[in-house]
Amino acid sequence: MDNDVAAGNTSSTLGHLALGLTLLAFGLGGTGVIDNVAATDAAGLATWVGGVTLFLVGLLALRAGDTREGTAYTALGAFWFTWGTAVGGGASADAVGVFLLLWALLALTLTLAASGGGLFGQGVYGLLFVALLLLGIGALADNGGLGKAGGWIAAVAGLLAWYGATAAVAGWPTALRRHRASDGSAPATS
Repeated sequence: MDNDVAAGNTSSTLGHLALGLTLLAFGLGGTGVIDNVAATDAAGLATWVGGVTLFLVGLLALRAGDTREGTAYTALGAFWFTWGTAVGGGASADAVGVFLLLWALLALTLTLAASGGGLFGQGVYGLLFVALLLLGIGALADNGGLGKAGGWIAAVAGLLAWYGATAAVAGWPTALRRHRASDGSAPATS
């Protein structure tokens, strides 16, 4: 196992932690697995932790010259702040669906931009893309099953982001190292 690929700098670690907790709360609420808890119950957390914290972390990353994470966290902060403050505002299901699909495009952009960032960057953003896509289509089609599936995927993305941040702080492994053959040569690839 390799500890060198952890979430990286302080802003990255804080950003992954804020994103992870927000996605986990949002996702679990969307699954309906906890009685009387819905995704909308995560609005406060989404506004302040997902919105404000991620936006500020993004600004710090931009100031430090990290355009990839700075862009990701400020954009995600804008998403969570907008969602958290607008939830329950009486928007139509179609408007919610379009909103989620537009933000799914952001998650797709972040997924593609993180191609060299490893599992914790690309994996979290990829899962976020799939979750928002399912949630958006579910809202447009009035399909609760797609919404629940999107909630589960968001929860898994949240756990992955949380683990990445926790691993960076605790020094846990975040990447699998390719094992060498017993004679010291590189493993055979097929």
